[in-house]
Order: sequence, then structure tokens, then C-alpha cells
Amino acid sequence: MTSKQFLLPDLGEGLPDATIVEWFVKVGDTIKLDEPLVSMETAKAVVELPSPVSGKVLKLAGGDGDIIVTGTLLAEFELDPSLPQRAEGQDTGHHHGPSKGVGSDEPGTDHKVVASDEGGAISDAGTPAPKGQADGKRDDAGTVVGAMQSSDAVRSEAAVAVAGVKAMPAVRALARKLGVDLTRVSATGNDGVVTSDDVKRAAADGSAKAGAAPMPRAADRTAPSVAAPAQRTPMSAAGKPMRTQPPGVQASGQPEQLKGVRRNMARVMADAHAQVVPTTLCDDADLHAWIGKQDITARLIRAIVAACKMVPALNAWFDGDKLVRTLHPHVDIGIAVDTDDGLFVPALRNADMLDGNGVRGAIQRLRAQVEDRSIPASELSGYTISLSNFGMFAGRYATPVVVPPTVAIIGAGKLSFDVVAVMGGVEVHRRMPISLTFDHRAATGGEAARFLKTLLDDLARPQ
Repeated sequence: MTSKQFLLPDLGEGLPDATIVEWFVKVGDTIKLDEPLVSMETAKAVVELPSPVSGKVLKLAGGDGDIIVTGTLLAEFELDPSLPQRAEGQDTGHHHGPSKGVGSDEPGTDHKVVASDEGGAISDAGTPAPKGQADGKRDDAGTVVGAMQSSDAVRSEAAVAVAGVKAMPAVRALARKLGVDLTRVSATGNDGVVTSDDVKRAAADGSAKAGAAPMPRAADRTAPSVAAPAQRTPMSAAGKPMRTQPPGVQASGQPEQLKGVRRNMARVMADAHAQVVPTTLCDDADLHAWIGKQDITARLIRAIVAACKMVPALNAWFDGDKLVRTLHPHVDIGIAVDTDDGLFVPALRNADMLDGNGVRGAIQRLRAQVEDRSIPASELSGYTISLSNFGMFAGRYATPVVVPPTVAIIGAGKLSFDVVAVMGGVEVHRRMPISLTFDHRAATGGEAARFLKTLLDDLARPQ
């Protein structure tokens, strides 16, 4: 009997691990070369891995929700010589070598974060490559929000319950894409988890269209009645104010293991906090002179481009280890996009070459790709400066986080009508709060102030 071990390949730009969404086979099944083997979720996408061999499945490394480290065992097969096999030495399309991330000289050359049609890496020796690579080394990797340090921890994760529905983030993304209301889907997975098959089935028969009134879940209809937890009140049974519970009392919340986008966001933000020396300047852009209705996002992009051209020191990358600064002649703006799964930062390429219509069209395309998780890996790295338009929701000023190797990020707050002193009296002007955080290792306070002034002056123009 000849057995082959299939190690989890690098699914895009040096990602250190991936989460199992769904196996398409079980132990004992026979699978053919390039048939779908498993669906995996990374920080950037949900991908389907094809089988690298033809044969019988001997072992599967984990179950739904388990995290598998890149370069470790994913599955083991018994080869079937009567079925097609890949030629010896044929390239599988997956690699564990150096990657290109936000700090690379250029974005990655791959166009989609998808598994190769030719499968993943196979190990004859059966020994997992240490730390995800044959030479035991691992490079910093590009993530949805910047440079990421690799991790070798393996943990088991369960589907997250939101609004009473248990489902993997990948399944939720599929439901949004197909217009399926998860609260109306009958779950067939273990412990009441909604699977991708459940969503596809509901989409096919139209039984769970989004927008319809939610129906009681099967688990709710069949679950035995249990005593309701005691209601919280501000008063004790004796009629006295309740005291704060002592530290020894266990919290009632359910711990949740971070995964996917949120998992990598946590890594990246901690790394940025440890490296960057942040300084924030705040001011208000006066929009009183604007003529007619204008696209606020397009004006923000134009103002950032103008500031980058005037003060290139903030449109740059900085290598803190080598103390090397790279000024960029082009402007690629990372646009922060908030989703239920976590933070994405797609890059608006060549923003200095786009007009208002081009900016709006590009941002709409990027948002749509983020929402359905079809965003290419190359669009999530390589930006030269960042923008967080948090004012769409709330907040005037902030201290947004600079993610290395970028040097600056602009935060746009909520528009307001403010009383402004003018010659001879006061007027009410519409104004936009602007926050600029920069890495003081790479730029001076004077450079940051001139950058901010140029940005404010451009936003103040009538059109």
C-alpha cells in the first residue's frame, strides 16, 4: 500500500493558517484527482481545495471549524494505481516560499485567492514542514489590514452564533450572496449549525428568501424546556441596591475564539501597536463654499491625493528594522471597509489618476467584492496610505491605527453644522472633522501639519 500525505498549502500571500469550512469527503471514501476535497476559510477568502491524488481517504486532519497551520497535515490518502495520478514533479500551483504583502515592492501577481486546479503540496515523507515551510522559516505575510506575523498555534473553533443562528463566516457570506435569510434555514449540521449545503438548498427552493419574516428554528421547536435564568434587577430580595459581584463570580458570556478576518486583524493591530510611534493631528475641513451636491468620498480621495503630492513624506513606506523610507510617486489608498466578519482594507489603485466617477465606481466594486468575499488577494495589499471614513456611522475625531509599512492614515469624522466666527459676526458652516495619524519615526510634525493643511484647503474649494 502506497500512502500520500497532503499538507495544507499556502492559500495566498503567506497566510499562516486556514479554517476548515466543510469536507466534501469522509474517511473511507474514494476520490479522484482534482475532485473537490475541502472548503477552507482564510483571512481573505473561502477557497475549495481539489484532491492532489486519486485514491482512498485514510485520514482527515480536523473537522468543521478547526484551524490548520499552513504546511501541516490536512489529509492522508491510499493511492489507487488504477486511477489517474499527477505526474511526478508536476507543479501543484501552491508554494510555501516568500510572499508579497503590504510591505512588498509590488502587489502579488496572483489575481484570485483560489486553490489551484492542480491541487496542493504533497509530502511523501509524511513529516510536516516545520512552521509551514520546508526550511523552517516563515516570512511576514500580507493580511487584510497589513503585515502579519505568522502563528504556529492550532485551535479548534465552533461556528459563531449570531441572532440565534450558528454558522461559519463563509456560510454567512454565501447566504448574503444568494439572498438567503439564515434565520429561515433548516440546519442539518452538528449542534444545529447551518452548513453551505443548507444555504444552497434554501436558495434553490426559495424557502428562505431574505426580507421575509423569520420562522422558528427547528432547534427552538424541539428543544426541551429549561428554566429561564434569573432576571437581573437593580435591587436585592431584601430591597437593597445590588452590589457588584466579587471577582470570583464567573462571567455569563460565551467565550469566542477569533478566526478568519478578525483573527488576523487582532494580530496586525497588536503588531502595529508594538512598532509604530503614532502621533495624531486633528482639524476641521470647512465645506461652506461647496457648490451643489457633491460626492464626499470622491472629494476626500482628491484631497488626499493633493496632500500626497505636496508632502510625499506621508505617502510612503517605512522599514523600522533597516531604517529605510520609500517615497511613492503614485497614490494607492487603502479604504477601510467594516463587515460583520471584521475589517477589510482593499486598495484603491492609482487614485491620483481617477476622476470622481472613477473613484466612485472603483469603491463600489471593491465594497461588493468584500461583501461576497470574492476580493482578489492583490487588492488587499500594497496601498501607500489609508483612509477610514468612520464618520458614516458616528464620531468626530479618532486616533486611527497606522499599519506598517505605511506611514499615515486619515480619519474622516461625522459631518456637522458648526457656529463659526467670521469678520463682522458668526455664521453656521458645514464642517468635516479630520484626524491624521502618522508614524513619527518616518515623518516630522511639520510635514504632517503641511499635509493636513493641503488636505483641508482642497476640501474647502467650491468644487
